[in-house]
Amino acid sequence: RSQVFDAGDYFGIMQVEEVDEEEEGENMEEELKTKPNPGNEPCFKVIVTNENGLQASNPDSIFLIDHAWTYRIEHARQQLLHVPGLLHRMANLMGIIFHGEIPDEGSIEQVLQEMWKYNQTYQLSQGTAEEKVPVWYIMDEFGSRIQHSDQPSFATAPLFYMPQQIAYTVLWPLRDLETGDEVTRDYAYGETDRLIRKCVLLPWVPAEVLDVNCFTPEPSDEHYQAILAENKEKLPIAINPPVYDKDKVFKVFTDIQQVLNSLTHPRFVFTDNEGEADVLYNFSHFKDYRKLSEERPEVMLNQFPCENLLTVKDCLASISRRAGGPDGPRWLPRTFNLQTELPQFICYFQQRERRGEDNHWICKPWNLARSLDTHITNSLNNIIRHRESSPKVVCKYIENPVLFHREEVGMVKFDVRYVVLLRSIKPLKLYIYDVFWLRFSNRAFSLDDLDDYEKHFTVMNYAPGVTLKQVHCEEFIPLFEKQYPEYPWTTVQANIFKAFAELFEVASAKPAPLGICDYPSSRAIYAIDLMLKWDTSRDGKRIMQPQILEVNFNPDCDRACKYHPTFFNDVFSTLFLDETKNCNVTCIV
Repeated sequence: RSQVFDAGDYFGIMQVEEVDEEEEGENMEEELKTKPNPGNEPCFKVIVTNENGLQASNPDSIFLIDHAWTYRIEHARQQLLHVPGLLHRMANLMGIIFHGEIPDEGSIEQVLQEMWKYNQTYQLSQGTAEEKVPVWYIMDEFGSRIQHSDQPSFATAPLFYMPQQIAYTVLWPLRDLETGDEVTRDYAYGETDRLIRKCVLLPWVPAEVLDVNCFTPEPSDEHYQAILAENKEKLPIAINPPVYDKDKVFKVFTDIQQVLNSLTHPRFVFTDNEGEADVLYNFSHFKDYRKLSEERPEVMLNQFPCENLLTVKDCLASISRRAGGPDGPRWLPRTFNLQTELPQFICYFQQRERRGEDNHWICKPWNLARSLDTHITNSLNNIIRHRESSPKVVCKYIENPVLFHREEVGMVKFDVRYVVLLRSIKPLKLYIYDVFWLRFSNRAFSLDDLDDYEKHFTVMNYAPGVTLKQVHCEEFIPLFEKQYPEYPWTTVQANIFKAFAELFEVASAKPAPLGICDYPSSRAIYAIDLMLKWDTSRDGKRIMQPQILEVNFNPDCDRACKYHPTFFNDVFSTLFLDETKNCNVTCIV
């Protein structure tokens, strides 16, 4: 508040010269334990210079560190290019040689690589999904030169100062210090497990983590119990499947505008009274199945207990391992949960690196949609540090996707969205809506410019000012078959449906909470996004292998309703009336 700049009275930044082997004395052992950022010439340390030292109990021994650069990952390159002086300052801070005034690609690339040794992160706990995306920052020259130690002398934490709307880092001593003592902090603060610490510290202390097995078995039953408890979901009691008159008109309670606007089927009417509804079609997640099953077992609803096993990315990966062994099934990109499987991931990454295999990965938050906070990288440091922001999975990036030729653009990535209708778990009854949707990238695909959204992503309808390429599936199929005459769409689609069937079979193979709960009054619709990649079959043929990317709960059906006005009539008829004739659906299980 009073703008007192007094850190200079207490601390100094010291440049450290590397000593020749011969001159190394006995005391060098100690020095190595707090090794500065390796590879960065010259090296710096922060030391206490005040002749009285610093007392941990003194309320004045608290300092603020400014942040030199605060940004979101997707804006980093543009800011280094366009913000005057930024590249120069960052290059200096990171020990990168940068001559000249005009930002050049080479220096920008180096900063984008090196910045993962300096980055810190926080996220806002309020606001829209966009506003909650993690923010990264680099402390000023003083803060960035504080080195790591396993026995740190100081601690740091970000502080958001509301009156100025600015974040600082608070620095305070953990013990009394004398003149000449080094200021250090623990770069792996909060991690107690030795192996995890070794993994987390890899960006600064390179090591081979190969004494670990890359095998990622399915998590324990307790893991699934914990997820259930965390979701505050109460499982239903066993009920008998309800029986209805064959011409009953059902009262529907819903808060989904698309349903209110387009459901016109004569056997459904809307009600504003949740208590008298026969069908609950809710936008948000239903939690208390127990109460519903005890008091109103005949009420049908549009979700299943434990369906998050499909719709949350880390759970999707773990249940999919029930099909296809330790590497998971062929229809799911190799996935690791960065919170629980970091050593296995690093081991796998390093093995691929040694074999010279492609190592592009995509980091995704467990539970955000629309590609928010999703990053493609081939930098191990980058992935390890991303673990500090929000819970993430890392999936093998599809480096050889099947591409689609767009006249004005070239060969672009595309993904396909199918709507699947889950009628019941026991017996498993799964339908596919006969119309599928396509999304295309706006720039020709190549494995570079990893932060170029329009080259690597297909979700365009949420990005402002970006064109959205629409191709209806009926137009797409002949175009696709013309480009790939040896791959008739019926064959490709049969493989896609086979993957969907396998996914739902493993998702319902175990009782809740290890699988989707068999609740007879539940029904659901999900959207499955997938891509095709080139693969080799067991007999050496080149095949298009479906890759399931995600399963979405309560998908946005805007396009469906616009182009197919009967969409919700078909869905309701299939799910709640068991009438599928003329409903544009195909039963696949």
